[in-house]
Amino acid sequence: MAVVRVGGVDVAYTRKGRGPVVVLVHGAGADGRMWQPQVEVLADEFTVVAWDEPGSGRSGALPAGFGLADFARALAAVIEDVGLGPAQVAGLSWGGTVVLELYRWRPDLVRSLLMVDTYAGWKGSLPPEEVAARVEGAQRMLAAPREEFDPTLPGLYAAGPPERFAALLDAMSRDVRPETMATELSLMAEADETDLLPRIAVPTLLLWGERDARSPLDVAHAFQDAIPHAELVVIPAVGHMSNLEAPEAFTAAVRAFCRAHASYSSRRS
Repeated sequence: MAVVRVGGVDVAYTRKGRGPVVVLVHGAGADGRMWQPQVEVLADEFTVVAWDEPGSGRSGALPAGFGLADFARALAAVIEDVGLGPAQVAGLSWGGTVVLELYRWRPDLVRSLLMVDTYAGWKGSLPPEEVAARVEGAQRMLAAPREEFDPTLPGLYAAGPPERFAALLDAMSRDVRPETMATELSLMAEADETDLLPRIAVPTLLLWGERDARSPLDVAHAFQDAIPHAELVVIPAVGHMSNLEAPEAFTAAVRAFCRAHASYSSRRS
């Protein structure tokens, strides 16, 4: 584990392997452990970095007023701390919105983008009535007593949580901090990154579960229409957490894309 301090917060990340750098950015109600299957497999060819965002996992608590740009600045600090130059950056769900904000402010740190079952913010990708329903659901979740707090969002899986990752999912769920979840979901409800999409000038992979109920395929198609030359890969029969429901197919798609877009200088790192 490595730690970089930024904005008064200690931000933890794991790093494994050698080669071009691939940074994995987790979703809400999770931490870097959600990428365990990808870290283990991709490390044979890439330097794989998985952070625990501020307020999650082994990282420090969120300061008051921490916003989307602050998450992006923290992610930039991790990439700079790794020290291998611009990274291929993947973000799932809320993590994808953070990655877009990183690209807004620090495009120099991004070699390519991998947008996974994500949003241009809820406001940017979902109908207003759906955003309102999600906000109401989040308020009910966060109003529960701490001992009854359950951070599991509805519609994450097409066929239920994968049994082989049950222990991992339980461990992450136990470690979720309600105050972090409240910040993530509040920021998602207000975020609208759609103005940025046509200005993306790096190779972009859109990687989606065919049966994603939280960020349906029409969101992926909207990304594809807006981002110049974006490539869409759909993984059959899986939902929002496609990296855990179909880890082999998911990882193969990430490997192929990252291999195709690693520069000569990155390979020499």
